[in-house]
Amino acid sequence: MNPTEPRIPVILDTDIGDDIDDTWALVMMLNSPELDIRLVCSDSGDTVYRARIIARLLEVAGRTDIPVGVGLQGASSAAGGQAEWVEDYDLAAYPGTVYEDGVGALIDTIMQSPEPVTLVCIGPVPNIAEALRRESAIASNARFVGMHGSVHKGYGGAAEVSAEWNVRADPASCRAAFEAPWDVTITPVDTCGLIVLDGERYKRVRDCRTPLAQALMDNYRIWAAQHGAGAEERSSTLFDTVAVYLAFSEELLNMERVGLRVTDDGYTRVDEAGKPVSCAISWRDQEAFEEFLVQRMTVDQGR
Repeated sequence: MNPTEPRIPVILDTDIGDDIDDTWALVMMLNSPELDIRLVCSDSGDTVYRARIIARLLEVAGRTDIPVGVGLQGASSAAGGQAEWVEDYDLAAYPGTVYEDGVGALIDTIMQSPEPVTLVCIGPVPNIAEALRRESAIASNARFVGMHGSVHKGYGGAAEVSAEWNVRADPASCRAAFEAPWDVTITPVDTCGLIVLDGERYKRVRDCRTPLAQALMDNYRIWAAQHGAGAEERSSTLFDTVAVYLAFSEELLNMERVGLRVTDDGYTRVDEAGKPVSCAISWRDQEAFEEFLVQRMTVDQGR
């Protein structure tokens, strides 16, 4: 990053605490100097549990200047995959600001910003639908960047498209977010579903001794033990990291403007009459992205 370039104001809206890739994405965001993080908001399901993970990671990073927003509480009360990491963590003890009304904080952050805010969404988006319902004017001072959908390919590069989880979990909210009058950019599983670190690249993250990398690996080992994953050999699929990258660059991706329609069963169907969405359809250089990702995950904040 050129130090003279202005940083991009961002809000992260995340369902961290289910799939581990949200945790990778937050660490990547914290290590990205291009981004000025104004708020991290938990979304979908048990949002208090998710906010506790966010807050503890921000403490590890020494970034308690970043506020935490507790999003709309969903119906789920099941213990999340990273609950062990925060079992003794008291959200009320977070040294920074915690907004119990995360949706209100999201609205205020966007409306009070003198420059447009990039809203990075890496989960189902009931918070975003509710924010648009409360204050539709947020769309005039923000753009939406999401990890959502399946456009030409499905999970794992399959020829048949998939009902991607972040859409399928709440199609109505995703439809509201896509159809709002702001610019929409997404990484569907066509591209983000291909990102896995293994070999020497993965070992560089696994063996990194920075506090954030160690916190990431602690979370991954807890999560992997519940999901039969090999936390010592490779990462899981790191879908959400690509959305963070798209907040500040499209250089390594092939982008395509596509009309999309969100269906009630969770598909993002190509439809000329649908909302034009900028989609990361394929990689220009996936190897370069994976190397870039490793570099970002292993940044030494003390230097």
